[in-house]
Amino acid sequence: MIPHRYAPVLFSLILSGLMSAIVSAIATFRTVGLPADFAAIWVGSWLTSWAIAFPAVLVVAPIARRLVAVLTTRSQQG
Repeated sequence: MIPHRYAPVLFSLILSGLMSAIVSAIATFRTVGLPADFAAIWVGSWLTSWAIAFPAVLVVAPIARRLVAVLTTRSQQG
């Protein structure tokens, strides 16, 4: 198993992989349609996107967390 201290990096890896896969599939489909070699075209696009998305998520996620903390309040129960 992976030590818990790597959870933020693993989260960023998984999130950026899934999101770049979805976005690149949509962009590839809109650009080339659905040719026989769609999967090969998409995978090439996805790997390039992921190479950019992963470091971007590592940088942007802490900023987004701080922004969410500023824009939200904790509810008081009781």
